Amino acid sequence: MEPEQYFETIRVKFCSSHKGVTAGKMMHSEAIHYKGKVFAFFSTKQKMVFKLGKQFNVQVVDVPLEMFSPFKNKKPMSGWYQLGVEYKDSWESLTNLALDTIIHKDK
Repeated sequence: MEPEQYFETIRVKFCSSHKGVTAGKMMHSEAIHYKGKVFAFFSTKQKMVFKLGKQFNVQVVDVPLEMFSPFKNKKPMSGWYQLGVEYKDSWESLTNLALDTIIHKDK
């Protein structure tokens, strides 16, 4: 399955099984929203990006998350992490973690 299709499968699953989760866009990329706020998206660099929060400890996951830095002359986006297609088996669990993070922040 192509990376875009794999992302879309995750997005459809989350939109159909979680109240308040909808499809949308982020920086011209396909995204997943919770109550209008993006928590995950598929970047143009064939990576999935997750909003896990500023306090997230990357050492609690078994994959090499990288800070998301879409701009050449700016710092990485705080609290956002990306993971390449070679680790797509972890995308769904990280999407779930990002959703949990945004739900708890929203309360």
